[in-house]
Amino acid sequence: MGTSRQIPPAPGPGPAPAPGPLAGPGAIGPPPAAGQAWDGLGPSLRRLWDRIEAAQALHNRAPGSVALLAVSKAFPAPAVAAAAACGQRAFGENYVQEAVAKMAALAAPPAPLAWHFIGPIQGNKTRLIAGHFDWVQSIERLAIAQRLSAQRPGHLAPLQVLLQVNISGEASKSGVAPADVDALALAVAALPRLQLRGLMAIPQQSRVPGEQRAVFARMRALFEQTGRRLAAGGAAPSWDTLSMGMSADFEAAIAEGATLVRVGSALFGERP
Repeated sequence: MGTSRQIPPAPGPGPAPAPGPLAGPGAIGPPPAAGQAWDGLGPSLRRLWDRIEAAQALHNRAPGSVALLAVSKAFPAPAVAAAAACGQRAFGENYVQEAVAKMAALAAPPAPLAWHFIGPIQGNKTRLIAGHFDWVQSIERLAIAQRLSAQRPGHLAPLQVLLQVNISGEASKSGVAPADVDALALAVAALPRLQLRGLMAIPQQSRVPGEQRAVFARMRALFEQTGRRLAAGGAAPSWDTLSMGMSADFEAAIAEGATLVRVGSALFGERP
């Protein structure tokens, strides 16, 4: 998708994913003070990448095996532009109209950007999503996937998609139940204009590191199980993305096999 250090590699069997192509700078740190320009993001991005790379090394992950999605929801277009100027290429958005407005404001970025939709998908928003985003990480129903497939413009590359899993079984969270993932994956993999890449989850947070890692480990096992099922049927040859881990827990997610972490406040600061 024309990103640098942003396309995650495929995890393989065993305790850590296989190596993959990832490169570029990154960070975390104090947000800009009120009225301060967003050009202070460079050190933050570098410190965030230092943490990602340290977690890779600590848990025997291959260098470059984890990609960073900068979650830019609620942050203005200048914040995205500043991160892009520092080398960040992939950005995550939850709200369609807000995201489309940012895309229009950033029509000429320093390099091509990859836009990921990561929020709940309403049926009346699928056409906008299909026409503007490169990735959709939050598919939980076949009907939504079918709409995205039918509405993806022919001049655009296939829409890269992930299935969102409600791995913790929370009533308040979106996502397909783990027991239903294989069936949904097989159905989505067969749709035209979509390319199924893997799974995404927002597990229930825990202050106990072992508990947090355990839920990420369940996601990794589910990802591998579904990958084997798809491979047996010759489906989803690009099954390579496990999106899990956010600002508060991405290091635990990396320990358990995440190939893509979604970080917002640890990069941009607290949301307005």
